[in-house]
Amino acid sequence: MLLSDSAFLRACRGERVPHVPVWFMRQAGRSLPEYRALREGVPMLESCTRAELVVEITMQPVRRYGVDAAILFSDIVVPLKAIGVDLDIVPGTGPVVAAPIRDLAAVGQLRELTPEDVPYVTEAIRGAVGELGATPLIGFAGAPFTLASYLIEGGPSKDHRLTKAMMYGEPDLWHALLGRLAKIAAVFLRVQAEAGASAVQLFDSWAGTLGRSDYEKYVRPHSQAVLEAVADLGVPRIHFGVGTGELLASMGAAGAEVVGVDWRVPLDEASKRIGPGRAVQGNLDPTLAFAPTAVMTARAGEVIDAGRHAPGHVFNLGHGVLPGTDPDQLARLVDFVHGYQPR
Repeated sequence: MLLSDSAFLRACRGERVPHVPVWFMRQAGRSLPEYRALREGVPMLESCTRAELVVEITMQPVRRYGVDAAILFSDIVVPLKAIGVDLDIVPGTGPVVAAPIRDLAAVGQLRELTPEDVPYVTEAIRGAVGELGATPLIGFAGAPFTLASYLIEGGPSKDHRLTKAMMYGEPDLWHALLGRLAKIAAVFLRVQAEAGASAVQLFDSWAGTLGRSDYEKYVRPHSQAVLEAVADLGVPRIHFGVGTGELLASMGAAGAEVVGVDWRVPLDEASKRIGPGRAVQGNLDPTLAFAPTAVMTARAGEVIDAGRHAPGHVFNLGHGVLPGTDPDQLARLVDFVHGYQPR
């Protein structure tokens, strides 16, 4: 089978598929014992720069589950680290930035990303593509709003008050920062696609903290700029956020071929909000992997049935695989999705 004929890429394009394709966000880690063994003693950001390690971790869930796509093992802050931002990923906390951005001078220090800044990404993708064969590889980047939140807050935030204070109170500074981050994210996606990734995903983890009018004014133009910057590459673009049910129409208008949906909105309703011509991705609640198998698969069937209302459907969780998830349960889920027949 040709790579372009894979069920995943066909679903992204809204074409007929032999079965509903499935992959999981955060499938390349979190719950796999072989992943934990490989990562033992290796800090997260260091592991993202070791190409051989990246290839092996990227391949682990494909071997274990038989998913229809792999996603590159990396992190959304990798390009920021690569251009010299002093940050680290602290276990149990997340990205922590030593000198948060609060003024225009700090924005000016965010230089443009070049392919030469991330040679390990190119090497890892080429290695993974060589092993994956007819299974597509997904590259990804963090969206400007989410990256900006980490840079402004100095780390994860529950209320994003410093982020929103800049957004509302210093709009010129805000747009300068997000404009710079959009260029960085676009280059990072382009590097991955040109190295061999068959699709790219833009993660906007924190966009759900915004109302629609604020998203339209302060965020969507920058996410749209990222997506437009890689439109010429001809690879499907996926746009995903958490808690973004009220933003789905705006996210669909930003230009991606596929819009990821979390578990809060059924896919038939989500497809109506997103608008015509867009495939959907999602959206089983990740906690259902902890339920009895019969309960999990019944709900997965409902997700697949709802997904048939969209031009294309890629089955996924509504967010990433949770720590402590039983890998065997995910394997059973993949088998169920692949074999599901509508009632």
